[in-house]
Amino acid sequence: MKRIWKAVCAVALMGMAILPVQAEEKNITMGTLSWEDLTPITGITKKVLENSGYTVKVIEFSEWGIAYAALSKGDIQMLASQTDYAAQDYWNKNKNRLEKLSPVSFGLYQGIAVPKYVEVDSLDQLNANADKFNGKIIGIEPGSGLMSDATKAVSEYGIKLQLVEGSTAAMTAALKSAVDRKEPIAVAIWEPSWMAQKFDMKFLKDPKGIFPPPQGYYWIGHKDFAAQYPRAREVVASVYVPLADITAINGEVKDGKSMDQAVNDWTGRHAELLKRWENVKQR
Repeated sequence: MKRIWKAVCAVALMGMAILPVQAEEKNITMGTLSWEDLTPITGITKKVLENSGYTVKVIEFSEWGIAYAALSKGDIQMLASQTDYAAQDYWNKNKNRLEKLSPVSFGLYQGIAVPKYVEVDSLDQLNANADKFNGKIIGIEPGSGLMSDATKAVSEYGIKLQLVEGSTAAMTAALKSAVDRKEPIAVAIWEPSWMAQKFDMKFLKDPKGIFPPPQGYYWIGHKDFAAQYPRAREVVASVYVPLADITAINGEVKDGKSMDQAVNDWTGRHAELLKRWENVKQR
C-alpha cells in the first residue's frame, strides 16, 4: 500500500512540474504628470523597461487626483509620485488599492523663493517688504502640492501678499521679466528645476516648518502589480535617477531639445548603467 501511495504522489508531483507557468504580461501602461521632475523619471524608466522586452505606453495627466483615480481603477499600472508629502492625501485616500514598488529619486523641495539679489531671507520678513513685491506671490497651477503648502504658509505666517494662481509658464515668464530688470519678485517654486539654477534663486527660510523637508519619489503600482509583473517590478526597482540629472535633462529641454531627445541622450551617455539595471534574472 505504501508503494502504491508513493507512486501516486510521484505521478502527482510530475504533473505539477509540467504544468505551464503563466507568462508575465509584457504590456505596461505608465502614468505621468507633465512636470519637469516626473517626466524625465518616467522617460528613463520607460526606456529601461523597453530594453527589457516590455511594450510601454505613457498617459499624461494634468493633476494628482485624476492620475491616482486612474491608477486605483487599473487604467494605468504604475505612476511615479511623492507619496510622503506632495501627494500624501491622494495616497492615503487610495492606498488600499495601490502598492509602493520602489524609490526612484530623492530631494524634491518646494517653497517660496526670491532672486538672490533681493534682501529678504525669510517668510516672516515678507510683510515688512510687501511693497517691493507689488503685494503678490506668483504661484503655479491650482491643485498642486506646492500651491497647497504655499496657501498654508500664507495663512500661518499671516502674509499680506496675495498668492496668485496661474500656470508654471506664467510664473516662469514673470520671473524672467523681473530678473532681467533686477526687480524683486517672490514665486512658488521647486527644486529640481532649471529655473532655480538659471535665475540664481534662494528659498526663503521657513522657521515654522510649513513646507515639507526634502521628499522622495516612488514608483507606485496598482494593487498586486509586483505579483502580476514580478520581473518588471525588479527592473523598475533597479532604476534610480539623481536629482542633479533630472535638473540637467530639463536644462537641455529649456535650451531647445525635446524631452524625448534629452532623455535618449541621457540614456545613451549612461548605456553601461542601464545594462546593469536591466540585468535581472529571467523567470
